[in-house]
Amino acid sequence: MDQTGVTTHTPKNPWGPVALAAPACSLADVMSEQLAKQLDDENNAFPTLTDPGADLLLPDEGTGTDTTSDLMLAQMLQMQFDREFDNQLRREEKKFNGESKVSISFENYRMVHPYEDSDSSEDEVDWQDTRDDPYRADKPQTIPRKGFTGKGKNITTKHDEVTCGRKNTARMDNFAPEVHVGDGLGMDLKLSNQVFNSLKQHCYSEQRRSARLHEKKEHSTSEQAVDPRTRLLMYKMVNAGVLENINGCISTGKESVVFHADGGSMGEEEKPVPDEVVLKVFKTTLNEFKNRDRYIKDDYRFKDRFSKLNPRKVIRLWAEKEMHNLTRMKNADIPCPEVVLLKKHILVMSFIGKDHVPAPKLKDAMLSSEDLKNAYYQILHVMQQLYQECNLVHADLSEYNMLWHEGKVWLIDVSQSIEPTHPHGLEFLFRDCRNVSTFFQKRGVSEAMSVYDLFNAVSGLNIPVGTGDEAEFMTEIVVLEKRNEDHVQKRGKKMFPVASEDGDPPLKPDADD
Repeated sequence: MDQTGVTTHTPKNPWGPVALAAPACSLADVMSEQLAKQLDDENNAFPTLTDPGADLLLPDEGTGTDTTSDLMLAQMLQMQFDREFDNQLRREEKKFNGESKVSISFENYRMVHPYEDSDSSEDEVDWQDTRDDPYRADKPQTIPRKGFTGKGKNITTKHDEVTCGRKNTARMDNFAPEVHVGDGLGMDLKLSNQVFNSLKQHCYSEQRRSARLHEKKEHSTSEQAVDPRTRLLMYKMVNAGVLENINGCISTGKESVVFHADGGSMGEEEKPVPDEVVLKVFKTTLNEFKNRDRYIKDDYRFKDRFSKLNPRKVIRLWAEKEMHNLTRMKNADIPCPEVVLLKKHILVMSFIGKDHVPAPKLKDAMLSSEDLKNAYYQILHVMQQLYQECNLVHADLSEYNMLWHEGKVWLIDVSQSIEPTHPHGLEFLFRDCRNVSTFFQKRGVSEAMSVYDLFNAVSGLNIPVGTGDEAEFMTEIVVLEKRNEDHVQKRGKKMFPVASEDGDPPLKPDADD
C-alpha cells in the first residue's frame, strides 16, 4: 500500500461525520505583516460594545487625536487608573472620618487630572479636590534666617510693617473657633502689631472667662439645679435606701433649694424614715446671700470653725447650724420639722404637708379672723419659748418663714438663728418683732401688740418705751449689746441676763448639741 494514501485517509466515525480540521498555516504565513494587521483590526473592534468607559480610551469622532501613539494610550490608561484610585481614596476618607466633627483629609494622596472633554457629572472635579485652591489665602512672604531679603534699596527686614501686617493677618486663623475673624478673600489685609496683640489678649481673656463660668456652673448649686457633687450625694441616699425616690423641687430661696422625696429606712436597725421628707440643699454660691458670715462668725458655737476663705465649709456649717437649732426647738416642743439626716450641705427633714402638697405659708393661708387671732397668740408663745427655753433668736422671722398646717403655726428656716449673746442678737429680735407686729396689724388683729411691747414681752428686758421713738429704743438695745459684749470678753463666758430684774438666774446654752 502506498504510504501517502495511508496518511491522507480519514477514518470514519461510527456516530456521524466529523468536521474537517482547519487548514494548517505555515510559519511564513504567521510571520507575515498582512496577517498581523488583520488581527490588530479585529482586536480594535471591541469599543463598539456598550462599554461606559470606552469614550475614555478612544477619541470622539471628528477629533484629530492620534490613538495609534503608544504615549497617548499610556496617558489615557493612566488617567483612568488615577480616577479609580481617587474614587477609592474618597470612599476610604469618608469611611474613616464618619460623623466626626474633626476630619482628616487624604487630599495630598490624590492624583487628579483635568477632564476638559468630559460631559459626565462624575468626571467633574471640584476645586476642593485640587491642590491649587483658588480661595486659599496667600501665605505671607517668609524671611530667611539671616533676617532680611533683597539688596541695596530694595532690602526688606523681618520688621517691615507690610510683612508683619500680613503675618499678623495670617495668624488670626489660629484663634479659637468661637472667635469670628471674618473672611478676607481677595483682600490684602494687614494688622499692626498693636492691634494684633490686643485681639490676641482679648481672645485669651474671653477663653479664661468662659472656662471660669463653665466651671462655676458645674461646681455650684443655684436656682433649681444642683452641681455634680450634690447630685451624687442624693443618688447615694437613694441607693442606701434612705430615700425611695426624689420627686422634684417644691421651693427655692436665697439660701437653699428644697426637694420633695419619699422616705425609706436608715441604718442596719432599719430605723424608719417619715413617708414624706424634704431635702434642703444649701446653695454653694454666695451671690444671693452674701452676708451669711454675719450670722455665723460671731456665733460662739461655730466661731472657732468659721472659715471665710472656703465657701463649701461655710455651707456645711450653715447646714449643721440649722440641724442644731431644729434639735433645740424639737426638744422644747416647738412645731418645726424633724431632722432625719445631715450629709454635708444636704439636710433631710420631715415634710410639713400632706400628699405631696406642702403646707401654705402664713402670708398665703386663707384664715378667718378667729384663726388669725389664734395664730398670733401661738407665735407669741413660740417666740417666748424660742428665746427663754431654747436660748435662740430666729433672726429672720416673718410670714414667709411660718407655715399654717393642721391649725398650728410651724417655724422653718432657722439656719440663721443665733443665741441672744450674739453681738447683734437683740437687733435681730427687734426686727422679728417688727415683722410679726406689722403683719398681724395689717390683717386686722386687734390683739396685736406694738413692736416695743412685743419685744419686751418676748425678751423680758422691760426697756422703757417712752414716746415710742424707734431711734431711742434701738439706742437702749445697742447699749445692752455692748454691755454684754464687754462682759463676754472679760469673763469669757456666754452669759446674758434674759430674765426680768427680779433676780432670776441667766440662761445657759443647752448641752444637747
